[in-house]
Amino acid sequence: MSKNDELTVSVVTPAGSVYEGTTSLAICSTPEGKIGIMPNRLPLLTTLVIDEVKIQQPDGSFENIAISGGFLEFSNNELSIVAPAAERAEDIDVERAMSARDRAQKRIAEAKSNKESVNDLERAEIALKRAINRLNISKG
Repeated sequence: MSKNDELTVSVVTPAGSVYEGTTSLAICSTPEGKIGIMPNRLPLLTTLVIDEVKIQQPDGSFENIAISGGFLEFSNNELSIVAPAAERAEDIDVERAMSARDRAQKRIAEAKSNKESVNDLERAEIALKRAINRLNISKG
């Protein structure tokens, strides 16, 4: 791959760098849907939703990274993804993710039965989305 046929990808969180590498394709999820980022495209700045970032590897397989929202910036063949939290598939603690899912489901049920505030329900639903995303990515 020549320099013009690849893009540099960096995924960072407040805790530090999660991924650094080059690729010819990265797939991200925005509020409007999935978007493929390829070399030499027009600059882009957009928000991201809770989902996976897929980064194509030289052998055609994909590296999957769970992110909990954030934003991406692309220009000059550099893709920067900044997320509040991100984990590579192999780094996900499945038991911890299952516990988070179970806690979120319990909080949702309690919020609905107790008629708690809409904010409590929304926070629980977001926690559930994050946990399910992590579990889906850990399965490959």
